[in-house]
Amino acid sequence: MLVVLRVNRRCLALAAALVLLAVLVLRGDLLDRAISVFKASRRLPIYSVATEEKKVALTFDAAWGAERTPRILEILRENDIKATFFLVSFWVEDYPEMARRIAEEGHEIGLHSTTHPDMTTLSREDIIWELEENRRIIEEVTGRRPWLFRPPFGAYSDRLLAVAEDELGLVTIQWDVDSLDWHDLSGPAMVERVTRRVKPGSIILFHNNGKHTPEALPGIIAYLRSQGYEMVPVSELLHRGEYYIDHQGRQVAKPGSSLEVKPR
Repeated sequence: MLVVLRVNRRCLALAAALVLLAVLVLRGDLLDRAISVFKASRRLPIYSVATEEKKVALTFDAAWGAERTPRILEILRENDIKATFFLVSFWVEDYPEMARRIAEEGHEIGLHSTTHPDMTTLSREDIIWELEENRRIIEEVTGRRPWLFRPPFGAYSDRLLAVAEDELGLVTIQWDVDSLDWHDLSGPAMVERVTRRVKPGSIILFHNNGKHTPEALPGIIAYLRSQGYEMVPVSELLHRGEYYIDHQGRQVAKPGSSLEVKPR
């Protein structure tokens, strides 16, 4: 009788442990679902484009310095590639001839703020000023009126996206492949990093004055070409028409959409 009682106690203890484990798993599942719902409720910029076409976009942020920009433009011209340059206002004011050259050589220009702040810390009014002043200066110097926007540092919030997109009609662009040229990565290391991560629809981040960017670009371009990729400006990579942004920040076209994304 004592043996049976001990066995039953062991069974009860095991059953209790299994119940506790099930509760913990359930709570974890519910927590995961809650996190997923929270993420889904947050606004996201476009990090990449969901596509089967072998197209990618080369993008360059310009905020400090310009001595390496001419060589970057030469490489792009030699390879007949149009890229997208996101320009900060004070950079445009410091290097107006370079900003004009970027536009004259057919590259796309996007907004990158006026003073390069962390825009998640700004009020609605300050966000509007940063973007409208940025657009005014770029348009005044280059004749282009940008409709793409990349936040400084890649920092964004629901408020920033609401103001930029809903009030000012911009499309917010991030990246899914970071060359790390801003970290002074060597040319070969940048080539290896980018080519290992790139996929159809990727948006690749460079900087106009990265120390080893001119060294890395030819190898990256050669690899992409060998794999059948076409390099296009961001606006040509984006889906035309209605879309949604999934939890990974990929722009996904809605089935049957026929409207076009146009500069606003």
